[in-house]
Amino acid sequence: MSDPNERDSKLVQYMNEAYGKERELESALLAYIDMTTKAPYKKRLKQHLRETKGHARELERRIKKLGGGGHALQNVVAKTMAAAKAPLHAIRGSGEQEKMLKNAKTQYSDEHEEISTYLALETFASKVGDKVTAKLARDIRREEERMAKFLEGQIKSLSSAVALEEVPSAQRRAVKASVSRKRPAAKKAPAKRSAKPKAAKKSQRQTEKREQSERDEIPAGGPRPTSRGRSRRLGESHRRPRAVAPRRR
Repeated sequence: MSDPNERDSKLVQYMNEAYGKERELESALLAYIDMTTKAPYKKRLKQHLRETKGHARELERRIKKLGGGGHALQNVVAKTMAAAKAPLHAIRGSGEQEKMLKNAKTQYSDEHEEISTYLALETFASKVGDKVTAKLARDIRREEERMAKFLEGQIKSLSSAVALEEVPSAQRRAVKASVSRKRPAAKKAPAKRSAKPKAAKKSQRQTEKREQSERDEIPAGGPRPTSRGRSRRLGESHRRPRAVAPRRR
């Protein structure tokens, strides 16, 4: 097979990086599984170990297809196996829950490193027209994202377990009570004023004006005119006087 061109060389470079990380995590996952006592967590790690081995096989196959592999691939494996750091985690933490918590945090970080690696590979492959490599990177990235989501939940769960395991209940209650005392009381919203008093005042003013007008129309010492008498008098005051013809002699 001829030497790969610039495009394929760069694709092989990125896939070698991803392949090396997958092989490194194979070794780490084996150690994590041995240290994990929480059944659902242990089960998911075993499942991800199978996924990780599958990712490495698919990447190796694609690397060889593009003209890579051989001694370069062997060197990648040697370097990544030397960098495997899972055995160091056995001495982490003072309690069982804390050891698993610290392992979960490291795994979460590793998963996001892989996600970024496959995102870069997918984008580059799409840009240079390699649809096969782009699809491979996308499929693996989605599996890594699902594992990262699972680990996020484990970090929350294990953090709570460490609090219960290593902090006395009296101290947990004291902190909770202190927080509740410092919390400022919620301000009461000002009561909305009812529109009824305002409307009542307006109606009262109109009534007073009407009564004052009626009082102005009543002559001193005279009777209070009825509404009919008032309308008749008002009509007469506006009526024009009729012209009278001169009498003939």
